[in-house]
Amino acid sequence: QVQLVESGGGLVQPGGSLRLSCAASGFRFSNYAMRWYRQAPGNERELVAVISSNGDMTNYKDSVKGRFTISRDNAENTVYLQMNSLKPEDTAVYYCNTALDLWNIWGQGTQVTVSS
Repeated sequence: QVQLVESGGGLVQPGGSLRLSCAASGFRFSNYAMRWYRQAPGNERELVAVISSNGDMTNYKDSVKGRFTISRDNAENTVYLQMNSLKPEDTAVYYCNTALDLWNIWGQGTQVTVSS
């Protein structure tokens, strides 16, 4: 019943943009902070961005600051990650995540590939 479903990934050239979406269901979305993680082959999963439950506070991994923007629409139970000025090192599977108390919920991931 609790579910996160990412979409919007794909192949993009360096300098390009993508907008990822994560549709949430099965829990009171507006009560919880939401996070975006990413994992590249051979690397650990890393936190990219977080947004508070009402959207008034955000935080980002240093390497994406100024390029990525996390946002949410609580009426639509959706969190977004706008990614601009993409670099090859942004290539990874991107995952939506939330913590329901101590229970971490993950989406299936969406592949982002930045390559010329």
